[in-house]
Amino acid sequence: MKTDRADILACLRESEDYVSGQQLCDRLGVSRTAVWKVINQLKEEGYLIESASRRGYRLVESPADVYSESEIASRLHTKWAGKKLHFFEVTGSTNPDAKRFAEEGALHGTTVVADRQTAGRGRRGRSWESSAGTSIYFTIVLRPKFSPDKASMVTLVMALAVAEAISEVTGLDTGIKWPNDIVVNGKKVVGILTELSTMPEMNEIQFLVAGVGVNVNQNSAEEFSEEIRKTATSLRIESGKSVFRAALLERILSRFEEDYEIFEQTLDMSVLRERYEARLAGRDAGVQVLDPSGAYAGVSRGITDTGELVVEKENGERVLVYAGEVSVRGLYGYV
Repeated sequence: MKTDRADILACLRESEDYVSGQQLCDRLGVSRTAVWKVINQLKEEGYLIESASRRGYRLVESPADVYSESEIASRLHTKWAGKKLHFFEVTGSTNPDAKRFAEEGALHGTTVVADRQTAGRGRRGRSWESSAGTSIYFTIVLRPKFSPDKASMVTLVMALAVAEAISEVTGLDTGIKWPNDIVVNGKKVVGILTELSTMPEMNEIQFLVAGVGVNVNQNSAEEFSEEIRKTATSLRIESGKSVFRAALLERILSRFEEDYEIFEQTLDMSVLRERYEARLAGRDAGVQVLDPSGAYAGVSRGITDTGELVVEKENGERVLVYAGEVSVRGLYGYV
């Protein structure tokens, strides 16, 4: 029935006029009674749908920031990203959920979405602030054909897709804090965590999951814990306007599908690099590289075709920084 709701919503949304009950029956292969039941369910969920004799149904208005499997699915026009959706009101974390589905045979592009997480985590085990009704939490399952040494670049591909989607939907100027954060006005709005399961004896990836958390509609800094209050923000705080989460998620998945397919053709960032560097936060500015073998300072000079950050030391030596246990900070702040 969720699929019926999504399909009927998609039909109503695509039409600027009334859609007859018979058209819906023919297009979806269901009975008039089934259509009538779904229309009533949608009305109960807050959708304003007009019904007119001999004309059919027309979607007038969607409820404010409705966030459900049906709403998200009705907006997607992707080939594979999000075509199979698992939606949870509350879950521990979408990454473990996605890994479980992948181990059970989930197809490439299967996407797990949650309204709230109770055990979210980020890079190097850090916690990610989670609350209901304000954020986007999702993880997509990928089944790459490339070798494990290419996997870290998927984080960069996702970061580019998310940054551009946010700018498209909100008009905000987004930056990418290499390798896995998105920032607005120097504060973090997005965290990305990519994990993979490999078959070591064959040097192959069994599956890869890319998880994303977006601070969307938090009203003030007080909604974040004291630990991250100075470095975190939300799209609403920065733009002054609430953001429709389902619409933003649709843009992210669409952008990611396009960019991931480009990446698959070259297995590097060569085609995407110019767009990525245009959003690279702190480019040509001072950074501190927190390497376990010894921290050092330098100037960020962009990325390589294979995704490493290029840092120029004071003596002119250029060092390639690899994503992993290394962390990069601006000399005068988070970015």
